[in-house]
Amino acid sequence: MGADLSARAADVRELMDDPDADPQTLERTYRRFGAVNAVVSRPGALYRADVRPRARRRRSAAGAPLRILDVGAGGGDLCRALAARLRRDRLDAGITALDIDPRAVAWARAHDGGAGVAYRCASAADLAERGERFDIVLSNHVLHHLDDEGLAEMLATTRALVAPHGLVAHHDIARSRFGYVAFAAGTWPFARTLLSGSFIREDGLTSIRRSYTVTELAMIAPPGWVVRGGFPSRLQLRWEQDDGAS
Repeated sequence: MGADLSARAADVRELMDDPDADPQTLERTYRRFGAVNAVVSRPGALYRADVRPRARRRRSAAGAPLRILDVGAGGGDLCRALAARLRRDRLDAGITALDIDPRAVAWARAHDGGAGVAYRCASAADLAERGERFDIVLSNHVLHHLDDEGLAEMLATTRALVAPHGLVAHHDIARSRFGYVAFAAGTWPFARTLLSGSFIREDGLTSIRRSYTVTELAMIAPPGWVVRGGFPSRLQLRWEQDDGAS
């Protein structure tokens, strides 16, 4: 509980990012992400705020299905959660889960479970260079992996990937003492059961140490990007094109 949270611990790396990470531990980590992110990332709130309204407008206008891109999708749990909600509401969308780690993409593809998500092993820059465009570009727990230069590149690239009148929304942890203590305490009872043999608890604490605060992110965000804080210890960096924007 005594971690120094006064500044980003940008030099500390998460265990699952190691190319030589144990494959079985990595697989257990991917498998448990869905349960953890259902609490931490709240995909239902994302769906209600940003995905469902746009999908409904698209249906009302008899337009093509909404195009959604999740950058750094990892095991794909967020994409599958969104796909399930869209299917429940009888709304159409094409969802692409993008990650540069072939291990994550292979696992996610093998565990799609009929969600119909498209899994691609590539970088966001690769798609931008091909001229691909999406109505909603998302990321979840990616920003804290980046240094300031990498963040600037990510924002420029995801901005280039969004179609006219679209949305870019990067969701992440906000570094705070409350968030660190709450995650440590909340995961401790499951350390030898649900989270056993995975990287989730240790990497989660590292992620909080690496994360930006809302104030830090607001100071370096380019013009046009809006930073929002949320409970518990969440932040969002978003860009949304106005109807009259070029």
